[in-house]
Amino acid sequence: MLPAGLVNERVDCNMSSPLVAPPVAKAKALFCPNCGGPVELRGFGHSLTVVCQGCLTVLDASTPLLKVLQQIQEAQRRTPIIPLGTRGELAGVEWEAIGFQTRGIKSDGVLYEWSEYLLFSPYRGFRYLTEYNGHWNIVTPLESMPTRVTAGKRPVASFGDRVFKHFSGAQAATTFVLGEFPWRVKVGDKALCDDFVDPPLMLSSETTEDEVTWSKGEYTPGAEIWKAFGLPGTAPRPQGVFANQPSPFAGKIGGFWGTFGWMVLIVIGLAAFFAIFSRQDVVFHESYRFASGQSGETSFVTPVFDLEGRTSTLELAVVTNLSNDWAYFNFGLIDAESGTAFNFGREVSAYSGTDSDGAWTEGSSSSSVMIPSVPPGRYYLWVEPEMQTPGRHSMYYQLVLRHDVPNYTWFWLAALLLLIPPIVYTIRARAFETRRLMESDYAPVSSGDD
Repeated sequence: MLPAGLVNERVDCNMSSPLVAPPVAKAKALFCPNCGGPVELRGFGHSLTVVCQGCLTVLDASTPLLKVLQQIQEAQRRTPIIPLGTRGELAGVEWEAIGFQTRGIKSDGVLYEWSEYLLFSPYRGFRYLTEYNGHWNIVTPLESMPTRVTAGKRPVASFGDRVFKHFSGAQAATTFVLGEFPWRVKVGDKALCDDFVDPPLMLSSETTEDEVTWSKGEYTPGAEIWKAFGLPGTAPRPQGVFANQPSPFAGKIGGFWGTFGWMVLIVIGLAAFFAIFSRQDVVFHESYRFASGQSGETSFVTPVFDLEGRTSTLELAVVTNLSNDWAYFNFGLIDAESGTAFNFGREVSAYSGTDSDGAWTEGSSSSSVMIPSVPPGRYYLWVEPEMQTPGRHSMYYQLVLRHDVPNYTWFWLAALLLLIPPIVYTIRARAFETRRLMESDYAPVSSGDD
């Protein structure tokens, strides 16, 4: 069924055919009283205002004579990306672009404009397309009013089962019009606009002296608009982050952290497995005393000890009674049969005291070092302790060697590496939302130039 008000001059029906063909909608052609140029009415009785594309005169489409309502200066002309009269299919419905206007708000003397296209279908009525910096929205007028709550610092509006957070509010003015519209439109029209977002949707209210209207916009990639209307080339790359632009990270952050949690549990399980099945045999344990400044050779070698089983780690622990002192140990792990040596060193220092902030400690009186991948065999240690001079200092210390000890360093490194992806994606997600809010009334930071 055609909409009410569709008159005969806009519809041709072939009555002589035995089968009734679908009605063919035709645009009504009139002439501009200002320049004499042709003016086409595509809204089929719904249009109240039409703008001549030749001279930009705003005409009253409700009268047969197209009464002049406003004349627009040529310098104000804007060129629509979607030419008027272009047809395209969105969500399975064919729409025709019949109207175009630009609107804008001023901030610190700078005009920020966006474009609005009026789409018409004889069977579905009107829809709108809005575009700002390469960001597109398909907008549907709402018949029912959302519930708006003004409590708190950031008002919200609820519609259906969704809650929309207030994004921005400002007075917008019409800066250019072209084509036809189902309402009285002219350059200079003003309305108080408020936007509420829940990506990819946006609720918008427009308040004038006469009424309050609401609409719902859905963010649509420019590529879909280009394909729908068969526009040449490719859609321009969007600039910045738009109010209701879906985040590419939405719904993924929880998954990343969940995966991280499971992977950490696996790492912990592996660490526990190695801890349980590692032998951790004490293959050498001896106590010694050392005094700085003593005469004679200070280095010595330990008795030979055996490392049995598989190639594995060897942990050397040095436990001292140092207090407010320092010592350094030179070590060499020597294969008793081949004479191959692995040399390394270890420092031990322990200091404590009190100051105006209270008691403090620094360092530790014990230390350990892990030697990886030591083959089984017979070994001994070469040991050379050192202490600070001048003065005479002494210490007691123990050397403890344990074979086949799990090295948890790799497990910690694995956990840290697993932590990188969720942290990176969380930071990027927050940065995306920060860029979104920078264009709102609730920007997290501000500058003196804003």
